[in-house]
Amino acid sequence: MRVETSPKRVRAYLGGHLVLDTTAPLLVWERPYYPTYYVPRADVVAELRPARAAGPSPGGGGAELFDVKAGPNTADGAACVFPHSEIEALRDAVRIEWSAMDEWLEEDEPVYTHPRDPHTRVDILASSRHVRAEVDGVTIAESSQPRILYETGLPPRYYLPMSHYRLQLLKPSERRTHCPYKGTAEYFHLELGGRREEDFVWVYRAPLPESQKIAGLAAFYNEKVDLYLDGRLQPRPRTHFG
Repeated sequence: MRVETSPKRVRAYLGGHLVLDTTAPLLVWERPYYPTYYVPRADVVAELRPARAAGPSPGGGGAELFDVKAGPNTADGAACVFPHSEIEALRDAVRIEWSAMDEWLEEDEPVYTHPRDPHTRVDILASSRHVRAEVDGVTIAESSQPRILYETGLPPRYYLPMSHYRLQLLKPSERRTHCPYKGTAEYFHLELGGRREEDFVWVYRAPLPESQKIAGLAAFYNEKVDLYLDGRLQPRPRTHFG
């Protein structure tokens, strides 16, 4: 478990009412993939009302759970403090449940899903490499005009024009996900050989400004296809998406 200070101003709102406003947030990696914000208790503007007891805290020690009241709105059990944590920096900090808030801001820009990781970089590069993706020997996409997205900790993702997919194999999904670096993704199921692979392909139709190069392009999970790059079969990466 890692704890770092962040220089960003961070705010959170519930029903349009300010819950917290801090320039001294802590980034806490409770899980390996992305951090969580903890904020000094003094920077929580909303009222914290004691709720039921919580489980073990990060770094050891008991946890105390609070309801968050901002204006007429209450988020039950959305705040947690760890006064006896073995990690000293967390003893006077509050963790606000991300999904319980209506809006989070880093400086003056909205951020979605989780805080941006300062150790994560996203590079999107135009390429002329030939990309072909197969499932059970059937080509589902092929292009020599990929945009390759390199994101720290993940395998390269190959974003191809939609017209370079076999669109008759793709059926729209209702799933939507949000990425703090790329924006909102829409998904497609893959229907092949009488079976359906759920949420197999995704597209960012209106990505965030820093990811505009992938606007309207679609990608797939390398973990789930036979990927040929310049004619060479690539090993399937092992990730939590596999």
